[in-house]
Amino acid sequence: MGELILAALIVVATVAGLWWVPRGGAPERPGGSWPRHPGTWLVAVIALFFVNQVLFTAYVDQAWHGDTSRIARLMPPGWFDLADLGGLASVLPAWPWTVLHVQSAIELPLGVLSYLLVCRWFSAAAFRRAVHARWLLSASYTVTFCLIEWDLPSPYTTGDIAIRVVSGVVTPLLLPLLSEGAAGPPRLAPFVASLGALGCVVLAVYDTVTLYNLGHTVSWLPTVAVALVVLAVARWWARRPATHGPNMASVTASLEWFLVLFMVPALPLRYGFNFGTAGVSMLAGAVIVAAALWRGWDRRYLGRLALAAAAGVAGAAAGYVLASGYPEAHLLAAAAGFLLAGVGVCTALDRAGATNAVS
Repeated sequence: MGELILAALIVVATVAGLWWVPRGGAPERPGGSWPRHPGTWLVAVIALFFVNQVLFTAYVDQAWHGDTSRIARLMPPGWFDLADLGGLASVLPAWPWTVLHVQSAIELPLGVLSYLLVCRWFSAAAFRRAVHARWLLSASYTVTFCLIEWDLPSPYTTGDIAIRVVSGVVTPLLLPLLSEGAAGPPRLAPFVASLGALGCVVLAVYDTVTLYNLGHTVSWLPTVAVALVVLAVARWWARRPATHGPNMASVTASLEWFLVLFMVPALPLRYGFNFGTAGVSMLAGAVIVAAALWRGWDRRYLGRLALAAAAGVAGAAAGYVLASGYPEAHLLAAAAGFLLAGVGVCTALDRAGATNAVS
């Protein structure tokens, strides 16, 4: 991938997100039945990924006699650890389109629906702003995916890019069908727990089916099971009404702005760390954080912001070091550590302030 092209994309996506997302709201999308919930659509997309991987494994067994070297040599290390389907592999249809093409159609919905689900958990306003910016979001992610495709050339590249462009048009056309969640302020502790649990599930999906490693599925099952239990408890906990003191109110407002401002440049910014533009990614991330704090933080509590930020940085460092595996796992752990430490400090400050007011 050309470093200059990716760097330009990060800058354009960041500026576009900062300019467009705050400009206007979108019409309300009241909560409806489960078919309109983004989580339902996300589960359906993940199921499609796994069906595609089973059919791909059958195709490799029948057409390539189980040898993936012809495609694996064109990809980075860590791909194509296939599962043993036994006799099932010989009776399933051998569909050649399962080789990269199907994934190219549904990888964008996986990323977009995951982000929209997080925004819905946070607030109805964040979700509405995210849906409002869906065309920018789709364009940013689609161009990033196409650049990655071009950087990893294969006999399937041209078709994959065409499919990704079609997906980039169809996906935002369907997003207005989704419904928003609760309108009240979120409880941040269950939100962070939900974010971490969803991140673990998405990482499992990333490893097993987006990298064609269906053979890793069994090893992921304990982690995914724990993540699903945490997610269920966190969503139950999140239903309890929340009240925030002044510090936590600033945290909540700033985090909401970060979610919607980070959304458009998120994918190109993340891949900047892999393709030689880490400096541009870090600068763009710093600008987004500064913009979110400028819009969300109460100026009367700037000193407390410094204290919470220091704690958050320490928490992020601890999370990053303790995590293992893919770079996304380190980033997820760092984000969770930052939020937990920062929220903990602000909660303590609010409780101390309330105690002093009473006494």
